[in-house]
Amino acid sequence: MIPLHDDQPSATAPRVTVGIIVACVLVFLWQLTNTGAAGEEIFYSYGLVPAVLFGEADLPPDLAVVAPWMTILTSMFMHGGFMHLAGNMLYLWIFGNNVEDSMGHTRYIVFYVACGVAAALAQAFQDPSSEIPMIGASGAIGGVLGAYILLHPNAKVLVIIPLGIILHPMRIPAWIVLGLWFVLQLFAGGTTPTEGGGTAYWAHIGGFLAGMVLVFVFKKRGVPVLNFRGPHLSVPPGYENTRWDDRAPDRREERGNPFRIDPNRKHFNPFDDKR
Repeated sequence: MIPLHDDQPSATAPRVTVGIIVACVLVFLWQLTNTGAAGEEIFYSYGLVPAVLFGEADLPPDLAVVAPWMTILTSMFMHGGFMHLAGNMLYLWIFGNNVEDSMGHTRYIVFYVACGVAAALAQAFQDPSSEIPMIGASGAIGGVLGAYILLHPNAKVLVIIPLGIILHPMRIPAWIVLGLWFVLQLFAGGTTPTEGGGTAYWAHIGGFLAGMVLVFVFKKRGVPVLNFRGPHLSVPPGYENTRWDDRAPDRREERGNPFRIDPNRKHFNPFDDKR
C-alpha cells in the first residue's frame, strides 16, 4: 500500500521536516551532477561503510573526505535513486509534521538524528566487515514512524492499494499501516542475507524501535501516547507547558468562561458573565 495523506492535524508549521526534505533533494541534485566513476566515489566518501566505521578497512586518501563517524550523518541525506528519494520523502512528509508538532523543532532535530544513528548502527552491526556503503534517510524516518504509531495510532491514513491495474483508495488506521510496514521489515530482514547490497532492512527496524523508545524522552510534557480517540492536536495552543492532568473543567472558570454554571444558584443566566 502507498500512503498519501493522514487526517491528523498539527498546531505548528513543520519547519524541520520541510528543511530535511529540501536538504535531501538538494543533495540528490548534487549527486546527479557527479556521473560515472565520480558518482560511485561519493557513495564511499559520504556513505557509511561498516568496515571503515569499525576500523577494519581504510578508504584511499582521495576518498577519505570526512571522518568515518561523520558518515553516519552524511549518509542520511544521500539516496541511491529517484524512487528511493521519493519514497522516503513521502513518508517523512506525511508523518513527520505531527511528530515534530509533539516535540518542538529543536528536540525533533535531535530525535531525528538519534534515530538515524541507531538505525545506521543496527544495520552496520549485522555485517561489521562489509565494504558496501550504506546511504538513505529511511532509518531516521523509521524512527519517525515508530514515534507516530505511539502518538497517533488511530489517525486515518489515506492509502492506495494496487489491485492489478486498479488503484483502490482506502482510509486505514495508522497502527495498521505502520504496524504492517514494520512486520514486513522484520520478515524481509530475517529472510534476506546481510552480505551484499540491497535494502537496509535492519536500519528500518532499528530506527523504528529507537523511535518508539525515544518518543518518551523527546515529546513535550503532557502529550499523550497510545491515544485511540482519533485525530487531535498533540498539544493545543496555549497548553504547551501544561500537564494534561491539570486541564480539569473547574480551571475554565479561572479564564472567565461566560458559559460556566454555578450549581449553588437556583436561578442563573448562563449568558450573564457579571455574577
